Amino acid sequence: MAIISGSLLLDILAVIVTLFIGLYTYFQWAYKYWERKGIPYVTPSFPFGTKDLFADPPQSFSDVCKKYYNEYKAKGYKHVGIYLFASPIYLVLDLEYIRNIISKDFDHFVDRGAYFNDRNDPLSEHIFNIEGARWRNLRAKLTPTFTSGKMKMMFPTLVECGSHMKDAIDIMCLQKCPVDIKEVLARFTTDIIGSCAFGIDCNCFSDPNSNFRKYGKRAFDLTKIETFKLFIGFSAPSFARKIGVKVTPDEVIEFFLNVIEETLKYREDNNVIRKDFFQLLMEIKDSVKDENGKGIGLTKNEFAAQAFVFFAAGYETSSTAMTFCLFELTQNLEIQQKVRNEINEVLKKHNGEITYDAIMEMKYMGQVIDEALRKYPPVTGLSRKCIKDYKLPDTDITISKGTSVLIPVLGLHQDPEYFPDPEVFNPDRFSEENKSSIKPYSYLPFGEGPRACIGLRFGLMQIRMGLTLLLKDYKITLNEKTKVPLKMDPFAFVYTVEGDVWLNVEKI
Repeated sequence: MAIISGSLLLDILAVIVTLFIGLYTYFQWAYKYWERKGIPYVTPSFPFGTKDLFADPPQSFSDVCKKYYNEYKAKGYKHVGIYLFASPIYLVLDLEYIRNIISKDFDHFVDRGAYFNDRNDPLSEHIFNIEGARWRNLRAKLTPTFTSGKMKMMFPTLVECGSHMKDAIDIMCLQKCPVDIKEVLARFTTDIIGSCAFGIDCNCFSDPNSNFRKYGKRAFDLTKIETFKLFIGFSAPSFARKIGVKVTPDEVIEFFLNVIEETLKYREDNNVIRKDFFQLLMEIKDSVKDENGKGIGLTKNEFAAQAFVFFAAGYETSSTAMTFCLFELTQNLEIQQKVRNEINEVLKKHNGEITYDAIMEMKYMGQVIDEALRKYPPVTGLSRKCIKDYKLPDTDITISKGTSVLIPVLGLHQDPEYFPDPEVFNPDRFSEENKSSIKPYSYLPFGEGPRACIGLRFGLMQIRMGLTLLLKDYKITLNEKTKVPLKMDPFAFVYTVEGDVWLNVEKI
């Protein structure tokens, strides 16, 4: 007992104090990084850097970056250094610098610097995250599945899933009950992606507790601890891999690995061929074979990760974008009517049938979608990693290999220099007459350059289809259950509303 309360306790305390002092000293040295580089920086605080993870009220990382974008751009700076824990992050403010990083000098910034861990978190090893030659090879193989021809091929699936959503909306209209529109749209997009990615009928409208809906939602509904792990993975990926950090919930990993394995086995055993994303992955897997003739073009985990990211990203971003579109149309009823008139005029030319060509003809709807994506970009920041030393043009400043780079999309989209009165919802910004005046690289809802979103066409097709179905036959107004002004979820990975968006849907 004497040992515990005497010297041993003091020894343990001494070790803790020594470690703390060493860690604090290292952080203080690390916090001089941008000063040594000659780049303006936001003064950090130990230990979180320039973002307080436990601020009250909590702030999203995107809002913090937008704040620094506005503050330092107003001072005339082209860039600013920030810190996440002890890791320096290069926040880009100047459009020319942004163009260089994501397009012109892309070979210096090929990687996103996103966290993935194929050993502990197999679903994280997907095309959005992976790096270097692996990314280039996979991107080249996956690109053919997102051509306009392949979109037309998958369009009948959207029509079928849309009929299920319309039936559900009709019932809600008869019952005169408010509609949780994000939930309805998430079921719609889950049904679409489940069919196109896995060839599985998710039946989210007949079964609200569908496992695809349950686990798809769970993939984005991160706890505070899981969000903290995500920051650890982004700020110190090598360290996070060493300690086995997972950013995907265990139950999500287990569900999707099982579904993918069962679907793959069923198709191979029964020689099932479908014209969908899963089939393309099977063809890639079989494109390289081992000495026994077994396909090794993709490992099991790589296969699963690509199917998972197509599902997760495809359902969440599209349903969120549609939710924001419809919210703004309840606040601007004249714009809503203008979209409805266009829908009816175009469908009349196509004998009342909703086809791929018909929805792509709806130009004003496209402007509405573009403006919603400007005001509420699903991905609020583009991340890159410098893979070899890069000298900024016409300066003596070098961005060192390994540096994390962040492009503040939310700040750009809400910058009055590029989009006057940015809080006003104005689809005319994207009219044929006006869109040519939008400065290149100020509008980045899907990114730009070689690492732009590969599923852009598919996502926009889903959004157009959903809006066509909902606006053609229904008048949409805001229900009093919706809290206005909208408040964004500070812990969400995708820019989304905290709470629900409730609408009144009235049959026309």
